Amino acid sequence: MLGSLRVRLPLVFLAGIVLAGVITTLIAVRLFQDYAHDQALTSLNREAAGIASLYSNAIQASYGNRKGDRQAPTFAADNLEQATGDKIYWIGPEGFPGQNVSGLKHLPAKTIDWQSGKSLSFELKLKHRKYLAVANPIFLGTQAVGAIVVATPKTSVRHRVSLLIQRLAIAGALGLLVAALLAWYLSRRLVRPLLQLSDAADEVAAGNYGVTVPKRAPGELGHLSERFSEMTDRLAEVEAMERNFLMSVSHELRTPLTAIRGHVSALLEGVVAEPELRQASLETVEAEASRLERLVGDILDLAKLDTHRFTVTREEVDMGALLDQAYETYRDEARRRRIDYRRDGRDRPVIISDGDRVLQVVGNLISNAFQATPDGGSVSLELAQRNGSVHVAVQDSGPGIPAENRERLFRPFISESGGGTGLGLAIAKELSAALGGRIELSSEVGRGSRFELVLPT
Repeated sequence: MLGSLRVRLPLVFLAGIVLAGVITTLIAVRLFQDYAHDQALTSLNREAAGIASLYSNAIQASYGNRKGDRQAPTFAADNLEQATGDKIYWIGPEGFPGQNVSGLKHLPAKTIDWQSGKSLSFELKLKHRKYLAVANPIFLGTQAVGAIVVATPKTSVRHRVSLLIQRLAIAGALGLLVAALLAWYLSRRLVRPLLQLSDAADEVAAGNYGVTVPKRAPGELGHLSERFSEMTDRLAEVEAMERNFLMSVSHELRTPLTAIRGHVSALLEGVVAEPELRQASLETVEAEASRLERLVGDILDLAKLDTHRFTVTREEVDMGALLDQAYETYRDEARRRRIDYRRDGRDRPVIISDGDRVLQVVGNLISNAFQATPDGGSVSLELAQRNGSVHVAVQDSGPGIPAENRERLFRPFISESGGGTGLGLAIAKELSAALGGRIELSSEVGRGSRFELVLPT
């Protein structure tokens, strides 16, 4: 259960939120503690300054009075404490005249340095209880004669902090609930396409490529779904190509092997005794063996190209002489199909390339054109040089190639005409790229196709 992405994803999401919430709460509580402490000190300092000012003014007014010097003012201490909500104390020298008349509680003179004439903040401990206190001096002229101390329990500051923590806890619980619902919703949105892809992957692993994948998955999942769908299509195509390859190779191998076996058996059994017939049988065996050799060579070339182990040589190649050779090789095909060879006799381009491989590419293009052209049709071979490139064009009068099939035509084991192994165009494309060139295709359904090999001079 916990190993499922559907469960782990929201748990990780919530764990991140909880961790962020705890860190934020700690920072907020710390900041609020400092703020509450500063606010309490500000309030205490304001109250102590006001009461000390009243006390100083009263002493200043009574000082030198005939009825009695240094008479302390009388305060309603209980009312002051009730109004401020804080404790108010007097601190000063022992035996100060009338100090008890004020009604303020007296603190020992050694509690703080009240003679410094400065406002002081300190922690006061009375009866096992701690207070946050501020002392403000009382002046007679410029001399400090005592101090007023205003104190508030430290528990009041803690109470404010505890209230903040409670409210943050309530807000955090509500936020966590909302986050949990959101995480559950998002996990379903994210995990459902992944589960569908996982099921589809299981189907593909079992050999079933007709699977459905989520079409409208969000973001990267949508991209993954599209690539997965393309992958299944390619796998299905590869499997079909493998079947076609086995069927094509089996057919291509069976025909020459059957012919070779028949002629060899006839020769061994002495059925063919006449010299002319023996010579014809041997020529047939040689032709079929050459056919087998070409098939095996094509498969080997394709394997080398796929593994990038294919090498080319560099030499001067007379393209006019090379096309003359290709034309002579396929002259016998002209008995059933007309072949036209057109080139500018004044222009015999010479390029630096691998002559054997260029001849192989041109031969594959011509062979493909003859396979696509019915009896009575025509094949044309053209040579031209322009814009720093050599162009060798092979055009047939076959049925043409639909636009949707042109790209796949250069894949191995795909034969548009239904004949051969489908390796010729695939090898031609890879070889042309290895030679630094390319093959361009233009075709019109019903009017034939034109394959053009473009090589740099």
